[in-house]
Amino acid sequence: MGRVQGKVALVTGGGSGLGAADCEALAREGATIVVTDVKLEPAQAVADRIGNGAIALTLDVAQEDQWIAVMGEIEKRFGRLDILVNNAGVVLVADVEETTLEQYRWVNAIMSDGVFLGCKYAIPLMNRNDGGSIINMSSTGALLGYPIFLAYSAAKGAVRSLTKSVAVMCQEKGYKIRCNSVHPGAIETPMVQSAEGREAKDVPEQGVLPPGTPGHPSDIAAMIVYLASDESRFVNGAEMVVDNAVTIRPF
Repeated sequence: MGRVQGKVALVTGGGSGLGAADCEALAREGATIVVTDVKLEPAQAVADRIGNGAIALTLDVAQEDQWIAVMGEIEKRFGRLDILVNNAGVVLVADVEETTLEQYRWVNAIMSDGVFLGCKYAIPLMNRNDGGSIINMSSTGALLGYPIFLAYSAAKGAVRSLTKSVAVMCQEKGYKIRCNSVHPGAIETPMVQSAEGREAKDVPEQGVLPPGTPGHPSDIAAMIVYLASDESRFVNGAEMVVDNAVTIRPF
């Protein structure tokens, strides 16, 4: 039996990169996936590829009415939600002097407001059944602060703190819902390639990686599956750093 067999999982930003890898990994372990993306076409392609009853829905995570509509559709089709992966994100290459207020608000609307809205509307649906697991994608930027990714780092820092607040609230209210954040280092995805202004690199999926090598999306997807499964029942309010030691290196 799969590690998340019979569970229903919603993944935001599921049409590419880390989101698509998360969808594929969860589906392999038995979950039925709701693949969401701001564009339906890539989400539908992922849903078609993974099968197992997966569906694709359009979701702009910064729009509250779209969250309400998506949760309504999930309840109508499946009657439950067990796993939420708040993965959708964007990146802006600019420091504090270069970033406009409009740009700052845009990045935070997607990666901070979007996570808030996801938690807000997932909790009631999870709580009506057997609880669930909320997994919020943060970043090593939340721990270090990257000068040229000012807005991105700020948004990911907000996700880190929000996650802990949600975890404690669910405990205090007696909800059987865990909430954890994941903090990837550099992972070989189209978003990272674009931010770094380079072509794709070949990253092996097996073996220990040398310092400075980007990780593979499957490295993060493995953590997502763990946090989504009952194996992590005692992991709550945690920040799971998956970065090949980047944040602890002295240079």
